[in-house]
Amino acid sequence: MLPAEREQKGLAEVFAALGDPTRLQLVSLLCAGGLLSIAQLSAGTAITRQGVTKHLQVLAEAGLVRDQKCGRERRWQLAPERIDEARRSLDAIGRQWERALGRLKAFVEADSPDGSA
Repeated sequence: MLPAEREQKGLAEVFAALGDPTRLQLVSLLCAGGLLSIAQLSAGTAITRQGVTKHLQVLAEAGLVRDQKCGRERRWQLAPERIDEARRSLDAIGRQWERALGRLKAFVEADSPDGSA
C-alpha cells in the first residue's frame, strides 16, 4: 500500500470512529476533562462502563484516544495529533471545494451574455 493510500485509509477510520454520536460525546468529554477514567466518562450518561470501554477501543484503534495506567485503573485522553490530522484533511477538502466553486462561478459569468450571473 502506498503512503497516500495508507493515510487515506487511516483518515477513513478516524471519520468512521467519529461518525457515532456516543463516540463524539466521549471525545467532547475528553476535550473538556483531560485524563478521565471509564467511571468518570460513564457518570451522568445512559452508557454503561462496558459500552464506554467498547467505544473507547474503537477510538483508540483509530488513533484518536490513548490510555494511561494510573494505579489500578486506566485513564483516557485525546490524541490531539490525530485530530489535527483530520482537521487538516477537512481544511484541504474545503479549499478544493472553494476552488471548484470559483471555477464554476467564472464559467457561469463568462457564459452569460451580459457578464452577470
